[in-house]
Formats: sequence, C-alpha cells, structure tokens
Amino acid sequence: MSELIKKQLNDAKALMDKAIDHADNELSKIRAGKASPSMLDGITVDYYGTPTPLSQVGSVNTPDARTLVIQPWEKTLLGPIEKAIKESSLGLNPQNDGVIIRINVPPLTEERRRELVKKLKGEAEFGKVAIRNIRKDINDKIKKLKSEGVSEDEIKTGEGEVQKLVDTYIIKVDQLSEAKEKDIMTV
Repeated sequence: MSELIKKQLNDAKALMDKAIDHADNELSKIRAGKASPSMLDGITVDYYGTPTPLSQVGSVNTPDARTLVIQPWEKTLLGPIEKAIKESSLGLNPQNDGVIIRINVPPLTEERRRELVKKLKGEAEFGKVAIRNIRKDINDKIKKLKSEGVSEDEIKTGEGEVQKLVDTYIIKVDQLSEAKEKDIMTV
C-alpha cells in the first residue's frame, strides 16, 4: 500500500479516535441516577458578564451517591450558579444555604429512564454519523491520490481499509452506548 494511503488511514484513525472521545464525553453527561460531578460539565455560569464553566468558579463534590455539593470560590457566585443549574436541561433543583449549593439527585422513574435511553441512542447516532462523515472525507482524499500516481487497485484497497476502520469504530460506539444504557436501566 502506498505511503500516501497509509497517511490517510492514520489521519482517519486519529479523527475517529476523537469522534469516540467526543461521543464518550457526551454520553457521560447523561445522568444514570447517581450523582457525578461530570453531570454539571456542560453548565456555564455568568461570571461578571462572561459565560464561564461551572468547574472554573467552584469545586463540585459528591459526598454520597445521591448528592452533589458545589462550593463556589466567591460567595457572590451562589446566585448565578443556582440560576445556571435551574436553567439547564438537567432537571435538577439546587438548594442554596448561603455557603454552598446542594443538589439532591432524585432516583430515576421508569419513564425518565426510557427518555434518557432515547437521548443516549441519539447521542450514539451522532457519534456514528461523525465516523461516517470521516469515512466520506478520507475516501474522497484517497480518490484524489489517483492524480498523484496511486493505482486504482491501491485506491480500492485503501477504501476497504477505511471501511474496516469505520466498522471497528462503530462497534466501539455501540459498546459505549450499551454500557451506558445498562447503567441507566439498572435500578
């Protein structure tokens, strides 16, 4: 196989690794009934007019499996943090005691679990679409190598290798999705 095709395959592998990492990150944001600091990763707080990630304005801890505690670096941020959590799509109800913010993570109902599984499947599908888009881009680049003297047989072989990569990475997305689904559906 030509060096040009090998380079494209390495690029595809690197891009697909990033797609898997992104999908894993998105799936970890979906809560499974247990309190986890990563649940709040997508929340930004208005910090003196600048949207700032929650993790940069305070510490987030889990004293037990059903509670999150947020200790802001500045007392003036209690209100904005509470507001940001309420406005998020997480459906959490923060309690501000003037020093820290506590969030009791309610146990999931069967209906909510099914909604989360639907959301999970959607995120997994986004991951698969990203991988398929990478396949399309890499195959286009491989086809353009014909003008650089790469034979048609090598191009076909390269495209076959790209498809093998795609199949492998889609299985990885499915495995991540299945593990998370099992976690969500476990009472």
